[in-house]
Amino acid sequence: MRKELKPNVAVKVSKGREYHYYRLVTKADGKRKDRYVRIKADPGTAEYDSIYWAIRSGKHEAAPSRTNFAALIDNYTRSRRFTKLADRTRRSYRAILDEIREKNGARDVTKVTRSQVEAIHEKHAATPRKADWYVQVLSILFSHAVRLEWMKHNPAKGIELFGSQREFKLWPEWMQRAYVERAEGHALTAFYLAAGTGQRPGDLPRMEWAHFDGEYMEVEQEKRGNRLTIYCPKRLRDHLATLPRNGKFILAKSLHQSVGYNALEKAFRAVRDAIAEDVPEAKEYSLHGLRYVAAVELAEAGCSDAEIQSVTGHRTAAMVAKYRDKASRKKLSKAAQMRREQNR
Repeated sequence: MRKELKPNVAVKVSKGREYHYYRLVTKADGKRKDRYVRIKADPGTAEYDSIYWAIRSGKHEAAPSRTNFAALIDNYTRSRRFTKLADRTRRSYRAILDEIREKNGARDVTKVTRSQVEAIHEKHAATPRKADWYVQVLSILFSHAVRLEWMKHNPAKGIELFGSQREFKLWPEWMQRAYVERAEGHALTAFYLAAGTGQRPGDLPRMEWAHFDGEYMEVEQEKRGNRLTIYCPKRLRDHLATLPRNGKFILAKSLHQSVGYNALEKAFRAVRDAIAEDVPEAKEYSLHGLRYVAAVELAEAGCSDAEIQSVTGHRTAAMVAKYRDKASRKKLSKAAQMRREQNR
């Protein structure tokens, strides 16, 4: 039986999990507006009570400002710029607007930076069309905020979009070596987790120590909702064995929080850009490319499609075939050149 909830607390269920929110009642344009602030702690804990009372008293950092995304979305969707759009276009916008409201409704629009928008773009890079669409809708919102005089510039304006031909480049061995030599902390651990488990960058911050039993890592993929049990290769196990378990998460920010994706992407770019000072080609590689590394190495080792999918979680054989083709070409090239040398 669920414990009695505190006043103004609402519970939402997503994918079988309960999330608690504090309902803030405000007024905008003379109308009542409910804002929901996530209580990021387990019910019944001291941390939960601390966050609850901080939000209730208006002192919590998540308490929404008057210039938050929820208020901006409400204002924009009532404007002629939105209502005059075709029904199909409005529905397309709504899908992204609802996602932004759900994840960042209480966040202050005026504090968003260009680098944060770029990090969001990269986070959705596995689906380039969605990533581009996400940035385009954000740009529309920021432009509306500029018209409302909430901010002076649009941080999403001019960001280079992936386009329909976006493809992640496979990290060559020299890039992997250079990265490991220069990286430290979360940037280095992210490398081993991504290359070892073959997961998307957005899934890395969600990995907990409780999910790792010394050999296997339990993973729930954010994009597809897949649950995987992945055997960790030796170099990942060896690296994890060197890390202190100072928090709930492997990529820990604090005792109960993981480092955010934006911070992880920023740490990765710092290492990559340092390498690029000596080797400009390094700029071509993304954190998501390490998922490609894992899949190709599995294919090169002779793994079946089912074995590769058991690690990466890909649902379609088409993507696995792409990795296998890359691996097959590499092997054929080596075999051909070796025969060439033998005949000289």
